[in-house]
Amino acid sequence: MKTGWKIATAVVLIGGSVWAGSLLNMQAEGAGTTPGTADDPVVTKSYVDQAIQQALGGGSSSSPSAPSTGDSDSSSSNDGIKIVDVKPGKILIASAGAEFIVRAGKAVVYSEDVNGVADLTDGKDIPNGGTVTNNHLLSFPREGRGIQVQEGDTHNLTVMVRGGYQIK
Repeated sequence: MKTGWKIATAVVLIGGSVWAGSLLNMQAEGAGTTPGTADDPVVTKSYVDQAIQQALGGGSSSSPSAPSTGDSDSSSSNDGIKIVDVKPGKILIASAGAEFIVRAGKAVVYSEDVNGVADLTDGKDIPNGGTVTNNHLLSFPREGRGIQVQEGDTHNLTVMVRGGYQIK
């Protein structure tokens, strides 16, 4: 019986020593860091909020913009995302670098030349007159291209627009 106590005591002492040693090691590793240095940076909430807004491409605005009625002729602003309604018979023309996502309606590509529009979601080019799949990201590297309501459809398009555009 005394042998069992000796073994149990030895196990507890060894385990306790290992545990204490690990605590001392963790304290020694953290002893060299000072709050506010590159090793342990301190940031403010406003800095984090600003960094998130910049990463999302939303600038510093905290209020959402009102949906457009489709009556505006153009926008050259590159701040955030705008919701634009496109009526049948109208064409939403993108400025260079703009991006569109058709959220509702049946859209087709409009182009003044043989080149189409890049569908980044599918990784393909949609030619002039080609059908645009809803919720796909479209990229317009040059002006003169856009989207319009599919011929014969009487419903408006609802489009998320990032970048400049005009409605013709």
